[in-house]
Amino acid sequence: MTLQDRIGRAAAILAVLAPLAVAMPAQAAPTKPPGEMRCGWIANPTPGNWWLTDSAGEWVIAMQGGYQADGLDNVPDLSAANWVVTNGSSYGYGCACLRVTTDAKAKQITRIHSVRQQPLKTCRGDRKLPRP
Repeated sequence: MTLQDRIGRAAAILAVLAPLAVAMPAQAAPTKPPGEMRCGWIANPTPGNWWLTDSAGEWVIAMQGGYQADGLDNVPDLSAANWVVTNGSSYGYGCACLRVTTDAKAKQITRIHSVRQQPLKTCRGDRKLPRP
């Protein structure tokens, strides 16, 4: 087979395969979830006041009549189980992992992406966490 024959054959193969490559959807690379995971004590001691205490300190989530992180509505009803009532019928604290965006300088959670409640024993057993 001559060089010219090989080039012709390669061009014919490319003519068949090229449209297939264009027509096939590209697979998206797996994306990392937004924000960072922070786990610790989540507290809602009074109406409108929320914070998270993890091994890095206390993070403000919301303050009554003031600051409120975007996505606060992503916090499910935590008072059903694994919740310690400290004030009234549902105010208190629990253990949770939150996927959040933070402002480290201000020690604020700026956006809540998701919340997953944990058993109280998870936080109680974490020696890096202060007692609630």
